Amino acid sequence: MAQCVQSVQEFIQDSFVPLVAALCSEEAERLTRRNNLSFAELVRPFCRLTSEVHMRDPNNQLHIIKNLKIAVNNIITHPPQPGAIRKLLHDVVSVSQPAEGLVANVITAGDYDLNISATTPWFESYRECFLQSMPASDHEFLNHYVACMLVVSSSEPDPVEQFLKLSQEQHRIQHSSEYSYPKWFIPNTLKYYVLLHDVSTGEEQRADSIYEEMKQRYGTQGCYLLKINSRVSNRGADEQIPDPWSQYLQKNTIQNQDSYEDYTVLSNKSTDHLISDGIDSEIKDGLSNNFKTHPLQLDHPSGSLDSTDYMKASTSLQDSKKSNSGTPHGACLTLTDHDRIRQFIQEFTFRGLLPHIEKTIRQLNDQLISRKGLSRSLFTATKKWFSGSKVPEKSINELKNTSGLLYPPEAPELQIRKMADLCFLVQHYELAYSCYHTAKKDFLNDQAMLYAAGALEMAAVSAFLQPGAPRPYPAHYMETAIQTYRDICKNMVLAERCVLLSAEILKSQSKYSEAAALLIRLTSEDSDLRSALLLEQAAHCFINMKSPMVRKFAFHMILAGHRFSKAGQKRHALRCYCQAMQVYKGKGWSLAEDHINFTIGRQSFTLRQLDNAVSAFRHILINDSKQPPAQQGAFLREYLYVYKNAAQLSPDGPLPQLPLPYINSSATRVFFGHDRRPAEGEKQAATHVSLDQEYDSESSQQWKELEEQVVSVINKGTIPSNFQPTQFCLNRYSDNSKFPLAVIEEPITVEVSFRNPLKVPLLLTDLSLLWKFQPKDFSAKHDGETKDQGTCDEDMVGTEAIAEFLINSEETKVARLKLFPHQTGELHILGVVYNLGSVQGAVSLDGIDPSVGLQTGKFVSNGLSVRGRQDLEIQGPRLNNTKEEKTSIKYGPDRRLDPIITEEMPLLEVFFINFPTGLLCGEIRKAYVEFVNVSKCPLTALKVVSKHPEFFTFGGNTAVLTPLSPSASENCSAYKTVVTDPTSVRTALLSSASSADFGVGTGGSPEVIQVPLPDAVLLPGASVQLPMWLRGPDEEGVHEINFLFYYEGIKKHSKMCHRVLRHTAVICTSRSLHIRATVCRSNALGDEEGRGDNMLLFVDVENINTSETGVKEFHIVQVSSNSKHWKLQKSVNISGDKDTKLASREKAKLCFKAVRCKNSAENYTFADIVFGNEQIISSASPCADFFFQSLSSEFKRTHVQSHSHASQRAVKQSFDETIRLIQRCSEVDLNIVVLWKAYVVEDNKQLILEGQHHVALNTVGKEAFSFPQKQELPETVLLKFFRPENTPVPPRPTPEQLSNLIKTSLHYPESFNHSFHQKSLCLVPVTLLLSNCSQAVVDVMIDLRHKPTSSEALEIHGSFTWLGQTQYKLQLKGQEVYSLQLKACFVHTGVYNLGTPRVFAKLVDQVTLFETSQQNSMPALIIINNI
Repeated sequence: MAQCVQSVQEFIQDSFVPLVAALCSEEAERLTRRNNLSFAELVRPFCRLTSEVHMRDPNNQLHIIKNLKIAVNNIITHPPQPGAIRKLLHDVVSVSQPAEGLVANVITAGDYDLNISATTPWFESYRECFLQSMPASDHEFLNHYVACMLVVSSSEPDPVEQFLKLSQEQHRIQHSSEYSYPKWFIPNTLKYYVLLHDVSTGEEQRADSIYEEMKQRYGTQGCYLLKINSRVSNRGADEQIPDPWSQYLQKNTIQNQDSYEDYTVLSNKSTDHLISDGIDSEIKDGLSNNFKTHPLQLDHPSGSLDSTDYMKASTSLQDSKKSNSGTPHGACLTLTDHDRIRQFIQEFTFRGLLPHIEKTIRQLNDQLISRKGLSRSLFTATKKWFSGSKVPEKSINELKNTSGLLYPPEAPELQIRKMADLCFLVQHYELAYSCYHTAKKDFLNDQAMLYAAGALEMAAVSAFLQPGAPRPYPAHYMETAIQTYRDICKNMVLAERCVLLSAEILKSQSKYSEAAALLIRLTSEDSDLRSALLLEQAAHCFINMKSPMVRKFAFHMILAGHRFSKAGQKRHALRCYCQAMQVYKGKGWSLAEDHINFTIGRQSFTLRQLDNAVSAFRHILINDSKQPPAQQGAFLREYLYVYKNAAQLSPDGPLPQLPLPYINSSATRVFFGHDRRPAEGEKQAATHVSLDQEYDSESSQQWKELEEQVVSVINKGTIPSNFQPTQFCLNRYSDNSKFPLAVIEEPITVEVSFRNPLKVPLLLTDLSLLWKFQPKDFSAKHDGETKDQGTCDEDMVGTEAIAEFLINSEETKVARLKLFPHQTGELHILGVVYNLGSVQGAVSLDGIDPSVGLQTGKFVSNGLSVRGRQDLEIQGPRLNNTKEEKTSIKYGPDRRLDPIITEEMPLLEVFFINFPTGLLCGEIRKAYVEFVNVSKCPLTALKVVSKHPEFFTFGGNTAVLTPLSPSASENCSAYKTVVTDPTSVRTALLSSASSADFGVGTGGSPEVIQVPLPDAVLLPGASVQLPMWLRGPDEEGVHEINFLFYYEGIKKHSKMCHRVLRHTAVICTSRSLHIRATVCRSNALGDEEGRGDNMLLFVDVENINTSETGVKEFHIVQVSSNSKHWKLQKSVNISGDKDTKLASREKAKLCFKAVRCKNSAENYTFADIVFGNEQIISSASPCADFFFQSLSSEFKRTHVQSHSHASQRAVKQSFDETIRLIQRCSEVDLNIVVLWKAYVVEDNKQLILEGQHHVALNTVGKEAFSFPQKQELPETVLLKFFRPENTPVPPRPTPEQLSNLIKTSLHYPESFNHSFHQKSLCLVPVTLLLSNCSQAVVDVMIDLRHKPTSSEALEIHGSFTWLGQTQYKLQLKGQEVYSLQLKACFVHTGVYNLGTPRVFAKLVDQVTLFETSQQNSMPALIIINNI
């Protein structure tokens, strides 16, 4: 239980005091009414004695009474009405509220810190009121009147006559059968005669003479002269006289307002205290009070809260408080009058009341002794009886239901009880206990259960109050009494009194657990107010235990709050729920939290505490609710209703924050620019960037690199310091540290991610962005005026609103909201503003969610919606760079919602026409690109950059010069073709072109390509179509190829220098041809011009296409070479077919002769060998474009590989030069382009596709491929640990490279006829042709003494000898051809191999280094015939 102002002893003593009736004449009542008080009210503040009182017990022992209090009440002849008592108790509790600003008691239990009110004044007021208003009962005498004051005014004509009348009236009330109420203690009631004298108006002498007469008639101890009204009320108004009556009359204000017609005289006794035994129907708030409703079940929401019943019961009370506080009490009384009244009560008690009680106790004691025939007084006898063994109590269940048994008034059992009650009232607890104990035994023997329960109750209290505590408190007496009252006698009022007394006693002994159990036991359905108060006290018991039981405290607080609510005590209900909420909050008890918050919300709304109500309902909605959909829908409707009421109070205030739906701020995306257009027929718009694309950090990095590449080319190799990569879409992954740039008149789209946590749909209407704008003129030097909150000013920024936005249950949905800036400046997007509502009939009865399948615009709001806002607050990335940032938690800025609006810029749109999605590897296709300037200012410097420049071309400078041939237009070929002369088949047709014409080798980045715009400018609204040739990538599969279009405005701006447009082309390539080529030196003596430098080229073409793509066959239509040093001369194919056809998986071998070009200029020589009727001009677009692009990408690939070895090469310069010379001998720079056509059958139509493959030949004898082979990963090898040498060994040229220094060939007759009969030796002249392949001077040594070592060679070829000089030493200049005449000598016929000479070569300036055999591998066979 909560702490009380009084101690338990004081509380019990004040609860049971001697009652004195007051009977006043009308004139006396008029005198007291001058002070706005009745006589009983006048004396009430002075009814506690200030000094000790002495009296003697029946054994003549002196007994001291301390702090005695008496109660003086007007006589009321009717018992109080239950309805009046209920209303009074209700109002007493309503009035008593926690003091404003009271510091709550903080209790720490475990991990709970609870703020709890330490005292409960409403409970104490209720308890006091309840005990004082109990009607008198026949089974006990504690609230029977002991004495009666007869009050007459001295101003009456015959006061003594009036006393006589009042005395008769009292006698009639007490003894006449027509009055059953009030109850009197003994038949001979003490009458005390009081003469009331008004000092201000009455004659003092007359009053004194009447008083003298009274003393003679009634004795000095039976009468009193009380002088009052010493002051005239209208005089001395400025004097401050204390008002001791207000605190007593505060409780009585209600009955002063509501007069019950049954009452003749209004009395504190009847109205101060009431029985709460009925059902509180008139003070309930309409909630059903049956046993089917669980105490914690949420009230079924009725849709709206009725605020008109706000504290109906307490309104009259508030009014009465006001009127009462304005009425002064005791206005005619001075402090001397106060003392006189105090003296009067003291005199009455000392001289009248206590002697009367003492006498009555003696009489009762004597009667009992005489009736029982005892020799000694009951006092000593009972002591002897009860000091021995105790008589065992009978079980309550064994006792018969004889509560209806009534004793006659003179029954000895009642006399014992009467004596016990008198002793109790004058604090003689030991004697009282003895009497109660005796009476209890008698009553139990007689089965008089009501009387027995009363005796048990008071025996227990007496035992507790005995000084020195000779015996422990018999709690079992109380429990038996409570059970008897409640179950047998069905008297809840008496049971309640028992509980209130016993709980207070147990609390004083720190037996909180027993006290709580007792309090909870008396809660029932018959009185909500009583149950609420007792449950609240039980909760306080749980929290005040040695080990506080926090959850029990909270649970019983909730029960108390529920009962307070049913009793109409809204404020107390709200307080209980709020105190319990401290325990349940944040502990995962979500349903309990919901119930508490819902109730707090409802009660707060009823009490017009709208902010609290909104806050409570908000909590229900924002926590992840586990409630069923119907309940959530009800919560939402309640919230909207309360919110709407709160908003109406301050219609002009700032928009409040709404709790629903949730906004995932970090998922907010901002998109700058127009939405991309959909494809129109064959026109396909550039993919650019849209909000529908997922963010990919890798691709984002690629776009950034492409943009940096083109910007560095524009700025001559450097990137400006203020360069900011263009970001069209900002999200949580992008770099948002800088203010993004947006262009005036171009929309800004903000994608906000909403999540509906509820199981019912939410309807947002009129949804738009909230922003503020600061206009600034970036072209001028000064800043403009600041314009704040801009929702109204559409001139600066246009705002698009979404009329209806439905979010289904537990759905995450994004809304895209647009702003249209019309001025330059700084824009700050603050949040979103919208009306929150629910959908009509959102929850259907059969449990099926009706929101499934709801279409936008087809649902109906239930008309209840509130306008509010939610802010978009995005936390930036955590900083982790410096030591300080790593050791503390700091976040960087996120500026995606703060764009800077810049001046007008051009805007480009790109469309692709006939752009393919699938190609064969190497296939050439012609498409068109349309560039449109959709802005109001011209654009220039249009460039495109891609990581795959070999994929496309706009054509070189020669494209315009090359006329289209008629045949080309007929076949719709992508190539420039010329009809060939039939005679020129298989021989080379020459042309030349400069690489500069095709943008290669000009020193720029090959990935950045200038778009050939006419006049290099695209005017506003203008569009231009350009052809674009595409070549399928060599690797099969799906390819994503990124194009970045870069362009600038004519006017240069400070904020934005350029703009870009992105396009990602997705091409799926399938396999076509695979080409392998090798080149080797020809052994022929020389070409037609007599030069000894020619080579043979072998080309293997294989059709690796799978028939799934519908390709029937491939035709090789032309093979072209392009090189600065070599050219194809003719085809040396043995096959007679004019056209080379390849079906699936077929392979063709082609052989060509290649010779050196005459001119060694910078131009490339193109040589075309045509297999069909048309020559494709390989030096024109697009054939040459793709060749040069493949050349540059090949160069880039080999350059990267060779660059890694560069450090080793710089060791020795001389070695380096030598090696280069030797390596150059085996290098060729010959590129082959194989052009083909593929015949495809598709939808029963035959299509002809064309394409080209490139092979780059670099080394003699080394195989080259059209597509690099995938290298197989080596198997796992053991790790080798070694120390790297400080000086790396210079690389030596390979034997293969060295053998290419000198090319040798033997010229001799294939067969030689000789007559061995005529001449035994056959001499054959042989010419050895030596050709220096390098540019350096070479020393050559020829050794003819070489003999074949293997016997097999001897057997096959036989033996012969060289005649003449066996060793020659020569020096050959660069590219020199030397002829050496030799003679071979044969002795008999046969086939001989003349290829035996060994040739050694070394560079002139080297000693013996690199000397190696220049042995020719091909056998030179000669046939010697005999004639």
